[in-house]
Amino acid sequence: MQAGSLHYVNNPRDSYTGIPTMKKLQVLVCLALALITARAAVAEDGKWIALFDGKSMDGWEKVGNQESVWEVKDGAIAGSGPPSMLVCTKGPYKNFRYRAEIKINDGGNSGLYFRTTRKPGFTDGYEAQIDSTHRDPIRTGSLYGFCHVYQQHVKPDTWFTYELEVRDDVWRGRNMTRIKITVDGNELYEYLDFAQTFKSGHFAFQQHDPGSKVSIRKVEVMPLAD
Repeated sequence: MQAGSLHYVNNPRDSYTGIPTMKKLQVLVCLALALITARAAVAEDGKWIALFDGKSMDGWEKVGNQESVWEVKDGAIAGSGPPSMLVCTKGPYKNFRYRAEIKINDGGNSGLYFRTTRKPGFTDGYEAQIDSTHRDPIRTGSLYGFCHVYQQHVKPDTWFTYELEVRDDVWRGRNMTRIKITVDGNELYEYLDFAQTFKSGHFAFQQHDPGSKVSIRKVEVMPLAD
C-alpha cells in the first residue's frame, strides 16, 4: 500500500495485503480527507508526554516471570529472558496518540500493548506486533488477532518508530474504535473495531521468549479528547 493511504477492515480474520483496488482507493482517499479534517484541531491542541525518562524504570513494573529481565541500557529499556510483561503504571488511557522507538533482534518477537491490564502473564488488550524475522509470520505493523501484516517493514536489530492513534468514534450510526497503525512514518492502515473489544487501559511491552531481545526508547503519549 502506498504511504499515506488507509485500509479499513472490520473482520478479525482480515489481512493487510498492501494492494487495494482502484475503487477501494478512491473511497479510502475520501475517508482519509474527512478524518484528517475532523481531527486536526484536536491533535494540534495535544502535547506529547514522556512515559520513560531514559534513565530509570520509574513508572514501569514487571509482571509475570520474575526471572525475566527488564533494565535500562544506553538510554533504552531492554527486555530479555523468559516471558513477561513490562506495564506502564500511568493511566489508564482511552483515546490517544502513542509512539515509541523500538528495536527487535533477529528471530525475536515482542509486542506493544495498549488499553491493557496490569495482571500477570500476557495481559489482555490490543497488541501491535513487533516481529521482523521470528518464526511467527505475523510481522511488525500487525494488530495481532485483528489485522495481520505479513510483509517485513523493519529489518531486525534496527531502530524504528511505532506510532498509534486510538479513539472511540461513531461511523454510520455504529459505535466503534479507530486504531491507526504507522511504522517509520508510513501509515499502514486504520482498523475499525466495531466490537470495541478493549475499552481503556495501560501501555505495556512484551518479553516473548528467551530468544527475544527487545529495546525501547522515547516512549510518549498524547491524550486526546473523548
